[in-house]
Amino acid sequence: MNILIMGGPGAGKGTMSARIVEKFNVNHISTGDIFRSEIGNGTALGLEAKSYMDKGLLVPDELVNNMVKSYLENLEDKKNGYLLDGYPRTLDQAKAFDALAGDSDLAIDKVIAMEIDFDVLAGRITGRRICKDCGEIYHIESKPSKLEGKCDKCGGELYQRKDDTVESLTVRLDEYSKQTAPVLDYYAEKGIVNKINADQPIESVWSDVLKALED
Repeated sequence: MNILIMGGPGAGKGTMSARIVEKFNVNHISTGDIFRSEIGNGTALGLEAKSYMDKGLLVPDELVNNMVKSYLENLEDKKNGYLLDGYPRTLDQAKAFDALAGDSDLAIDKVIAMEIDFDVLAGRITGRRICKDCGEIYHIESKPSKLEGKCDKCGGELYQRKDDTVESLTVRLDEYSKQTAPVLDYYAEKGIVNKINADQPIESVWSDVLKALED
């Protein structure tokens, strides 16, 4: 099964993605991970992508398409399919991916759309803290570390991403809404979109996701 998960920043895509990958044994294709790798290695492509991300803007289609295309071409173990996380974000990307997949086993089967109100997202985003060393994610209210400012797993320093602010979130959600709404409409016409209420306890969200994928 090939799955696309969509939702604004802080909607819970990461949490649900991890569970989907474990449950269904699919490849996790996250453009976020690809971006971080490119940026961390200081590649020209990564630095160009970073210039957009720092402004809270979506990375242009051409850059994203090149990253995903390279990943898919080098994917050795197809497992039971894949989970696309963070791509496609625009209608052009969706059409480009469909052209790439064609009638092959890369075609998307189901779309999970995580839906949540702005005020809830703002609380999630501004309270988020990340470990500099291992990348573990915390929240000052819903998932605080045992020792303030220190990671429970590795003892690394926790930090707040500079785009985890209400102002940046507003820009990112505006971009997300304008760019991604047509993508949902595109896949809705194919009858494969499953809308999930992400403003619930994690287990309730997961139950809804499971129902959508096992239906």
